[in-house]
Amino acid sequence: MSYDSSRRAPPSEPDWLTLGQAAKFLGVAQSTIRKWSDQGRVPAFYTPGGHRRYRQRDLELFLDRSGPGGNTGGPLVLVVDDDDQLREIIRVNLESAGYSVAEAANAENALRAIEGKAPDLVLLDVVMPGVDGWQLLQRMQERHGSIPVIMFSGQVDEQSVAEVARRGAQDFVGKPFDPRQLIDRARQLVPA
Repeated sequence: MSYDSSRRAPPSEPDWLTLGQAAKFLGVAQSTIRKWSDQGRVPAFYTPGGHRRYRQRDLELFLDRSGPGGNTGGPLVLVVDDDDQLREIIRVNLESAGYSVAEAANAENALRAIEGKAPDLVLLDVVMPGVDGWQLLQRMQERHGSIPVIMFSGQVDEQSVAEVARRGAQDFVGKPFDPRQLIDRARQLVPA
């Protein structure tokens, strides 16, 4: 890391947050906010000792611009998975690639989100408690027509891959996956 004295945090402003405080404010891991500031998505300033500091107002603007339910202006992708951490990883990577992102932890929330605003693409986990991804896919098709869907699952076998086309989804990605792989597949269906 190179130290840029023009990005030094002024000591007189009371709303400066440490890395840990900023991560807690945004509800993300410290590594996530570090990545966002390295990418230039969240402005970071540095103390003379090289520690990052974040202005609370910058974090509030970031949330308005790209937080859950926010709009980055790109195509809307709905991420449906019961794993909070995986949804966050996918959301961060999609937003970095220029997509707007909505999230749902289960089928009920996904259908509610779709009724509120139809997404351009749905990324859908196959294995979820209650209503699984295949059942949700069928309900989405019955109620909302042909929204493109990429299914993903940790259970990767020939039968799962064959089910994708048979049931009307556009693609399938096995877990674990590289987020760039998922974004590449998303771009093929809905360019950002």
